[in-house]
Amino acid sequence: MLPSILFSVVDDVRRRAPLVHCLANLVTTNMTANVLLAAGASPAMVVAREEVAEFVTLANALSVNLGTLDAAQAEAIQVAVEAGRAAGVPWVLDPVAVGALTFRTDFARKLIAAQPAVIRGNASEIIGLAGGPASGRGVDSTASTDDARGAARALALDLHAVVAVTGAIDYITDGKRSIELANGDEVMPRVTGTGCALSALVAAFIGAGGYEGNLWIPAVAAVALAGVAGELAARETAGPGSFTPAWLDRLATLDAGTFASTLHYRECR
Repeated sequence: MLPSILFSVVDDVRRRAPLVHCLANLVTTNMTANVLLAAGASPAMVVAREEVAEFVTLANALSVNLGTLDAAQAEAIQVAVEAGRAAGVPWVLDPVAVGALTFRTDFARKLIAAQPAVIRGNASEIIGLAGGPASGRGVDSTASTDDARGAARALALDLHAVVAVTGAIDYITDGKRSIELANGDEVMPRVTGTGCALSALVAAFIGAGGYEGNLWIPAVAAVALAGVAGELAARETAGPGSFTPAWLDRLATLDAGTFASTLHYRECR
């Protein structure tokens, strides 16, 4: 069954501790590192343009986040992506606020020529990256997951990538196989960094290895783990302040039976 397949990837990450090179959002670096550690991965925040090409070849995956993009970071990202691609290191793009701001939108659309393995963003970001009309409010989406389905499938097929649209309902597609996940909680968007950390978590899951021919599985597993752990953590806490440590605990300790009984999913076209 799919839940057991997905949780086997969770176990793989915990056992293999993939090294994730994070070119992260400065606002959410700490959350990103803590989420990776809780899930069993090993984060590295090497950002200097002079070091990224050397370090990315040591990593199992690269996570690129455009949240606090400036010219210097854009240069470092380009160098890391090119070096990683040459070394066969898979990478994940989090196109924060793409579609809402010209500089990052133009940069992201050029960057995807280097073929990210996975793109993870909210509905407005995925629509904007695909060339659709701007629909975001800063880093927040004003579009629904349903609005972004066509853009997600088109990007996935064009780039031979997996595209994950996350929100109240998550939609993950490789253009041929798609799934909806309905876990998580409304408190999660009220905590800085849950989305950014999720993109790095996806990188950890694809970096754990074993699914090179079908990265849809580890991408779905990462989104599912984050959502199930978030839903359970929200049940136990009073609000955003207490949510974060409870989420980290659930990411670290979630077992296969609880995961399977809590996961809500629907495979779709």
